[in-house]
Amino acid sequence: MGHPLARGEVVSGVEPGRFFLPGPTEVHPDVLRAQVTAMFGHRSDEARTLVGGVDRGLRPIFGTAQPVMIGTMSATGFMEAAIRNGVRRRVLCLVNGAFSGRFAQIARESEREVETLEVPWGETIDPEAVADRLRSGRFDALTMVHSETSTGALNPIADIAAVASEHDDVMVLVDSVSGLGGAEMAVDQWGIDLALTGGQKALAMPPGLAFAVASERFLERAGTLPDRGFYLDFVRFAAGARLSQTPTTPAVTLMAAAHLQLQRIAAETVEGRLRRHGAMAEACHRRVEALAEEGFAVEVVAPPGGRSPTVSCIRLPEGRSVEAFEAGMRRRGFVIAKGYGLLKEHTVRVGHMGEHTVEELEAVMDAFAEELRDPSQG
Repeated sequence: MGHPLARGEVVSGVEPGRFFLPGPTEVHPDVLRAQVTAMFGHRSDEARTLVGGVDRGLRPIFGTAQPVMIGTMSATGFMEAAIRNGVRRRVLCLVNGAFSGRFAQIARESEREVETLEVPWGETIDPEAVADRLRSGRFDALTMVHSETSTGALNPIADIAAVASEHDDVMVLVDSVSGLGGAEMAVDQWGIDLALTGGQKALAMPPGLAFAVASERFLERAGTLPDRGFYLDFVRFAAGARLSQTPTTPAVTLMAAAHLQLQRIAAETVEGRLRRHGAMAEACHRRVEALAEEGFAVEVVAPPGGRSPTVSCIRLPEGRSVEAFEAGMRRRGFVIAKGYGLLKEHTVRVGHMGEHTVEELEAVMDAFAEELRDPSQG
């Protein structure tokens, strides 16, 4: 009878259009089916075609003319690679949530000297505060998260990169795991030295692939650092990418899915995809604000002007159980996420990213409102 995925069956029990985690997100059935293919060698012409196609498809999304490096790993692997390849001694880590905090943790465990610039979770980083810290001249790198998945905050990475550009020795390292494909990115124009992402969020690919773009000066520094490792060596990744290859055996079936999904993204256009994500975010925020006006103590955690187009973190009324609310949404047929880290006891998160539509977003928010109004759950 064949594998359920090959038959296009739903094996999670959740119908399409009802899975709103902030990653992994829903994957189109055609993209899932693309993984079911005859095996081929990772140094074959077929593999080079796939790697080259994924590279070309991702460049306009990253906003770069540089080759896109492909890793068979979660994006956390490329976060560690960014530190080991890009930080000579001391790094300033901008922290406003769990995943920007993870960047700092990785730097510490990679035996780099770490200083943090921290703001309360949900807030965004002020470029002027970054400028003040960089004037000390103590740092040779800077880490930040584009879209902070734990809070739904969108950092002004273009402005922060502009501030960092005034310091020739400071490498700008950006995690855009839940940003890329749903939020604007212009690696070359903004002067970002290393931008990384995972395929499983706004790009709407199956989990398991990480992607990164490096500047020439980043790769020059990487070549001087003796402890950058082997598997996480961006010099090897970049050399392979120029030849439409990867340094080690990649997940070729995942790349087949990525290749097809990038063709679908190109058909929509990057600009169209960004508009759709923006419209979904606006609809989500509007619905939360309407519920607040109705008298419910709910709010979007991130401030207006600093909200991600791909994920919203929503504070529930005091005393409302996050676990019960998430379970209630499942009973209504929708999957959303509980809060994360410091916010896990008080918030839920709605991922409006990937292949979702405004109409689907309205449907999940209808269920959200019904669950909030349910007197048995008060």
